Amino acid sequence: MSDNNSGPAPRTLTEPELLDLLEANQFGVLATVKRSGHPALSNVLYRWTPTDRTIRISTTADRLKAKHIRNNPHVALHIPGPNVWSFAVAEGEAEVSASPRELLAFAGHPADPETHLAQQARENRVIITLRVTRLYGTALDIP
Repeated sequence: MSDNNSGPAPRTLTEPELLDLLEANQFGVLATVKRSGHPALSNVLYRWTPTDRTIRISTTADRLKAKHIRNNPHVALHIPGPNVWSFAVAEGEAEVSASPRELLAFAGHPADPETHLAQQARENRVIITLRVTRLYGTALDIP
């Protein structure tokens, strides 16, 4: 119970719980910083690489999220938990790259890399790479 008897207090997720949550999901909400300083939020599909603690997101070069990151690399990704009462947040600095290596890695190394890269070039695709320096989250364990 919390101090005011209103129910259980949220608990901080452990590092293993946070890593499991990142691994189990592929959708999140990316927060970037507009020139005005206000946050900009985008629903995104992401790929988590635990070995180097990076999150990769595919987008097009002309999207606002890519422009915001080029101006200010500080970002956060909110990842929902299994219910509305739990979540994780991954913070860090991001960069935008059109590197063929990054594009192929995001796609899972397709069978025909040349065709895949040609399609990515036509779509003006880039990869946002977030290097996670802070990971936190909470859960409210209620029935």
